[in-house]
Amino acid sequence: MFSVTLDYVMSKVCKESEGIRWGIWGKLMDLDYVDDICLLTHSTQTMQKTLERLEKESAKVGLKINVKKTKEMCIALNNKDPLCIHNETIERVTQFTYLGSIIDNTGGTEADIKARIRKAQAAFSALNKIWHSTTYSTQTKLCIFNTNVKAVLLYGCETWKHSKYITTKLQVFINKSLRKILRIFWLDQITNNELCKCMKQPRTDLQIRKRKWGWLGHTLQKLIDDITRQALEWNPQGKRGRGRPKNTWRRTVLEEAKGVKRTWAEIKCDAKNRVRWKILVDALCSAAE
Repeated sequence: MFSVTLDYVMSKVCKESEGIRWGIWGKLMDLDYVDDICLLTHSTQTMQKTLERLEKESAKVGLKINVKKTKEMCIALNNKDPLCIHNETIERVTQFTYLGSIIDNTGGTEADIKARIRKAQAAFSALNKIWHSTTYSTQTKLCIFNTNVKAVLLYGCETWKHSKYITTKLQVFINKSLRKILRIFWLDQITNNELCKCMKQPRTDLQIRKRKWGWLGHTLQKLIDDITRQALEWNPQGKRGRGRPKNTWRRTVLEEAKGVKRTWAEIKCDAKNRVRWKILVDALCSAAE
C-alpha cells in the first residue's frame, strides 16, 4: 500500500517536472526504489520547484520528507544555491550510498571498491573463529569464504570500470585471506597461482568479466524502451572539460570486445541469442587467460 501511495504521489509530481534530457526526445524525471526517491534536473531552481511540489503532494496523503536523510549532489553545476524544505537546508554531498553501492559525483568507482574491501575485511574478521578452527574442513571454510566474504567483496562489480589497478587490489585481498585460511606464512614459498589452483579460485578479473558480460547480455535482451537498456547508449548533455576523456564502463566493454573482434552492433545482435551469447562470454574469458 505504501508503494502504491508513493507511485501516486510521484505521478502527480512528474506531470509538471522537467527532469533531464533522455535520448532525443525523452525526459527522465526520477529514479525510485521503494521509499528511496532520486529526483533529476538540470538546474537548482528547477530542483527547488520539484521538491516543493513533492512536499505538497506528499502532505496530501500524510507523508513527509525527512530532511536529515535527504541529500543533494551536483555534477558540473556552477550554481551553489542550497536547496531547502521548510527553511531547512538540504546537505550537499559529493557521494552517497544507494542500494549498497557508493555513487560519486565524478562517476568513478574507486570509493565504492575501497568500501567493498573494508566491508569484506570486516566480514572476514568476524569469522576468525571458523578460520582458526580445526573442526571444519578446508572445503567447508572455502564455501564459507565464497558466500560470506567474497560475495561482499564483489557486490555490484558488474558496473565497475575495469582496470588493472582495481583487480590487483581485489586479488591482493583474496590472496591474503586464502593464505590465512590455509595458514600459509610468508616464509612458505607458494606462488599466488599455485594458491588459487589449490583452493580452486578463479582469477578475480575473469570472475568480474564473466559477471559483467552476463549482466550486459541480460540488459540487452530487454525491450528497446527499457530505461536500463537505454542507459547503455545514453550520452549526457553538456561539454566535458579539457584533457583526456575519462574511461567509462562502456569503453572497457568495447576494449574487451576487441579480443574476440566484436563491435557494439555485433554485441547487441549476439545478445538476442542466449546460446550464442554464452559462447561469446566463454570466448572473452578464455581470451583474457
